[in-house]
Amino acid sequence: MSFVPTEGSDFPLANIPFGVVSTAADPAPRPASAIGAFAVDLRELAAAGLFSGPLLAAHARRVFAQPTLNEFMALGRPAWREARATLQRLLAADGDPALRDNHDLRARVLVPLADVRFHLPAAIGDYTDFYASREHATNVGTMFRGRDNALMPNWLHLPVGYHGRASSVVISGTPIRRPSGLILNPATKAPEFSASRKMDFELEVAFFVGVGNKLGDRISISEADDHIFGMVLMNDWSARDIQQFEYVPLGPFLGKNFGTTISPWIVTLDALEDARVAQPTPDFEPAEYLRDAAGSKNAFDIDLEVLLKPRGHSTPSVISRSNLKYMYWSFKQQLAHHTINGCNMGTGDLCGSGTISGPAEDSLGSMLELTHNGTRPLALPGGVARAFIEDGDEIVLRGAARVADGATGGRVRLGFGDAAGVLLPAALGSVRPVA
Repeated sequence: MSFVPTEGSDFPLANIPFGVVSTAADPAPRPASAIGAFAVDLRELAAAGLFSGPLLAAHARRVFAQPTLNEFMALGRPAWREARATLQRLLAADGDPALRDNHDLRARVLVPLADVRFHLPAAIGDYTDFYASREHATNVGTMFRGRDNALMPNWLHLPVGYHGRASSVVISGTPIRRPSGLILNPATKAPEFSASRKMDFELEVAFFVGVGNKLGDRISISEADDHIFGMVLMNDWSARDIQQFEYVPLGPFLGKNFGTTISPWIVTLDALEDARVAQPTPDFEPAEYLRDAAGSKNAFDIDLEVLLKPRGHSTPSVISRSNLKYMYWSFKQQLAHHTINGCNMGTGDLCGSGTISGPAEDSLGSMLELTHNGTRPLALPGGVARAFIEDGDEIVLRGAARVADGATGGRVRLGFGDAAGVLLPAALGSVRPVA
């Protein structure tokens, strides 16, 4: 239990996520954690000499004064664990009094979340998005190729992915502008340049690489957890009509790279250890490099939901409830596969799960699935209907795990903060149909 009230919060003492914040009084971005309704300024704690453990004492002032978490992440998992344990000790009601009883320091360190501005937690060098939910892949494949040919022949044998655009990954709260591109006119069968008419979200969870590998080396599945710093929620915004015309033969491009929203806090694997569950049983025994030790629990029981707030409305509606445990290919398998050819991952690289859909009608992770490609619009309160996302609509992703609370013997909620974004109108200018 913390001396900071945490009841009903996504950020109890069991969480201790990491992010980057600034304030109006001090606009310099710097690393932070969260407890209850407060951000914890790690720069101030480091300046006070409170990271005194053997792995951080020589580095804390430097790494926690940076505008991103990259230098801290590069120190490796033992240092991440030491930092988390230090924060739990300093924030505990019956722990180290160095913060609890120093009111001047507390005033500098504990900043109301309502007063902070969030920034990307890491400088993202590269971004890969996978396609790891069987339910989603089957639903989309059935829609466009029929039930008998829903999954491509390789899907059950390897984690399919594509290389996304790191420069357009944005922090929650950043508006997303409707993209324009070439779209096939179904009547004329000719491509036309137009603003996308089929704007969609994708409910995803992503992981940040903490420690990478050298070019030519690989990260084995048994080592993968030590390379994964933690997870965020992610909305891979998608222009389905642009995507549909461009994706053959080389996959997603302009239909995806105009904006990707992530939540502000990275929740570490250590915080989520108690949320581990067995992943879905594979249809085939995977290749040796994708096999983990018998009995390993590589999925995570993390409840996920999507809310849509139509323009002009003040109340959002939940349109999907899913869970990360449905993901067929684990994050460990994704990282092992990504590096099996010697591809070098870097500190701060981001890897998305792909859309996480569940087995129920209300657990589908995209408008494409929920509305069957727009043919069955969602009915929302107030007489509102949506086939796809309209200008002015806000999409909010939320997620949380429930883990054991050592202090009470019960379970507490661990959250990520919202991954939210409002869709802005396209900036088209003068456009003409393409002949």
